[in-house]
Amino acid sequence: MINEDVMTALGKEGVIVNVGRGALIDEKELVRFLVRGDIGGAGLDVYEDEPNVPRELFELDNVVLSPHKAVVTGEGFVALKNLVIANLEAFFANKPLRSLVTLE
Repeated sequence: MINEDVMTALGKEGVIVNVGRGALIDEKELVRFLVRGDIGGAGLDVYEDEPNVPRELFELDNVVLSPHKAVVTGEGFVALKNLVIANLEAFFANKPLRSLVTLE
């Protein structure tokens, strides 16, 4: 989704933040844009080849990197707890689960 065209449109003042999926961004192109100074910066919590992060990103002052932990919030844990409880209640009441996982 975020490719050379998008990065070119963002320009030197543009900043990309990705906490979704690493594959959403053409990471090689992003590294090139950042190294050349053709984009303002990036904040990344996910990477195309996790846990491997392009080494060039560690040297840049306009990049903020974090381990893939964007989901680790108080709200995220409350939502997870509520989902687990709802699934357990449904299971023991012989009702459909809220989030069914099928093992193949």
